[in-house]
Order: sequence, then structure tokens, then C-alpha cells
Amino acid sequence: MELNIIKPQDQANGQFDGGKIKEQKPIGFSGEGSLINRLGPLFYWAWANSNEPGEVGLHPHQGFEIITYVIKGKAYHRDTLGTESVVDEGGIQLMQTGSGVYHAEALKEPSEAFQIWFEPHLSQAIKRTPTYSQYNAEDFPVINKDGVTIKTILGNDSPMNIVTDAQMWDISIPSGTGYTHSLLANRTLAALAIRGDGAVSLQTNESTHFTHKDFIVVQSEQGGEVTIQPLDKNSRIFLIEVPTKVNYPLYRKPR
Repeated sequence: MELNIIKPQDQANGQFDGGKIKEQKPIGFSGEGSLINRLGPLFYWAWANSNEPGEVGLHPHQGFEIITYVIKGKAYHRDTLGTESVVDEGGIQLMQTGSGVYHAEALKEPSEAFQIWFEPHLSQAIKRTPTYSQYNAEDFPVINKDGVTIKTILGNDSPMNIVTDAQMWDISIPSGTGYTHSLLANRTLAALAIRGDGAVSLQTNESTHFTHKDFIVVQSEQGGEVTIQPLDKNSRIFLIEVPTKVNYPLYRKPR
């Protein structure tokens, strides 16, 4: 297995509405400066923060499956499908953009959210009717395992399904405990440390420290275990697992 830790200075940054919404992007668009351009079908990952009302005007999407996960506050949405919605803390909106849809979004109070794009087989996806789905925090299964809280966003018993092969978890790890993830062969695990510092180790006793806002990437040809442990304070880690390669052509991002 191969481990890489991408520091914030090697991730992309962006902003909307004159800087009212600021974004750290572990995986950005072309030309934005992110060291990681994509991970298999994981095309884009932005971590947005706003301390005041900010908006993103009406704009188009096509083909991609786009998830907005509200970590704190509320996210507002409207689209050309006729949807107007508010997603509360812990909830998710899913746009399967298919043949095309326009939408606008806003953070109208201090808020924090992820926007994550997955890439299905685009030549097939653009033939599908676009859809919008919304889920509340209580819709997702949460388990407590040895003090670690694991919320499943995609995969297993999650109510949300997408075409792209992907799994997602929101994991809170108290200080003094640890979380071990079993990674299958030819899979990639991407992790973003949104709270706290910690250490990550593979199948050896050696561990590598990470700090808040670091982007952790583990790629495995044979499979194995990845263990994450907090340092002095509790940690909150968001994990995405995808295939390292897919059996369909992927869109080539321009540089």
C-alpha cells in the first residue's frame, strides 16, 4: 500500500461571492493548483466555509453525480427541475445531473459543507433524466464501535445510491481510541481531517502524523488495513473509497 499526505498548501483554493464563501479543495478543477487531479472516479472535492451569507448564481451541470454534505449550518438550493430546498446540518443533497440541469446554491448563515463530484460513465450518464434527492441527518445509519462513531453516507445500509462505485463515511474518533479501515485490492481511500490531528499507519507499526486540514490518500494493489488514531484531541475524519481504476473512459481534465 502507498500512503501520501497532501498539505493544505498543495491543495487548491477557491471562493465565491466576493470571498463570502471560501473553499479548500483537496481535488480541484484544472488550473487551480491542487496536487491531486483526481482519484479514479472521484473527480472533485471542495470544503466550503462561510461566516456570512454568500451565494453561487445559476449555473449548469451535466453527467456528474454531485453530493453536497452539510457539516454545519444550512445549504440552500434551487434548480431548473423546479426544486427549492434547504438542507440542514448533517443532511445531504444529491444531484444526478444526467442530460443537464441548472442550479443555484447559497450559504445564508455561518456554514460548512462539502461538495463532491463523482464521475460515472459520462456517455451513458448524459442520456439519463436529471434528478434531485435530499436526505436528512437521521436518514443515515450511525454505529458506535469501541467509542468510534461511524456514519455511513454511501454504501452498506445508506438510503442514498449513486451509479458511480463509491463509499463514504463520516467518522468521529475520540482521543485514546482508533479506527481501522479494511481496504480491498485495487481500491483507493481518500481521507480529509476536518477536526484534530492524528497518525495514520498501514500494516506496519510505523505511523505518519497528519494535522487538521490534511488530505490523506492510500492506494492499495493487494489490499490491507489502514488505522487512524487521534493525537491529543478528538478527530473527525471524512473517508471516501473508490476503485483506483474503472473500466470506462474518464473525462480528461485540461491542465
